[in-house]
Amino acid sequence: MLKIHHLNRSRSTRIIWLAEELGLPYEIVNHERDATTRLAPPSLGQVHPLNKAPVIEHGDLVIAESGASLEYLLDQVPNNDLRPANGTPQYYQYLEWLHFAEGSFAMPVIVTMIMNLEERDGTKPLDGYIAKELHLDVSYVEATLGERKYFAGDQFTAADVMMATTLQMASGLGLLDGKPNIARYLGDIQNRPAFQKAAAFG
Repeated sequence: MLKIHHLNRSRSTRIIWLAEELGLPYEIVNHERDATTRLAPPSLGQVHPLNKAPVIEHGDLVIAESGASLEYLLDQVPNNDLRPANGTPQYYQYLEWLHFAEGSFAMPVIVTMIMNLEERDGTKPLDGYIAKELHLDVSYVEATLGERKYFAGDQFTAADVMMATTLQMASGLGLLDGKPNIARYLGDIQNRPAFQKAAAFG
């Protein structure tokens, strides 16, 4: 059976969410962050040397990284409708947003979260760069969701699993205020039963 190694307050909820959307049976292995350092425990490092989530196990196969894990799960359910047909415009939109979530958007969101955890006395050189990146990324997301319901078109895909998780994080940091298209999108996402089940794991 598929094992999903879940770290509390991490992006491993993406994997649980997609498994639910696909109807895949799975087992959750919980790992708790250190209350002081907020780092993953050594138990996760015993599964994969990166010592971070998400990590999945399926038979002898162990995979880290959200995008790779999502693609693997999609391959386990042939003819699912969560990945557009290869070669279509929607497929390449799907690919763009699947990679944008971690390749561009996650970095300024996570750095903002980390900067909010430290005591700061005034601005620092990184602030201007992060503000610029956030404005660029969030504006692009808002414009895209003004043109279509989901990131790859009118149909929900695994790219939405990737993007919505990062958008939830950004929303919690107050980075999406005044963005009605993103607010509409997140409202739709939060009504999905599979999302609600994954979110319950924290």
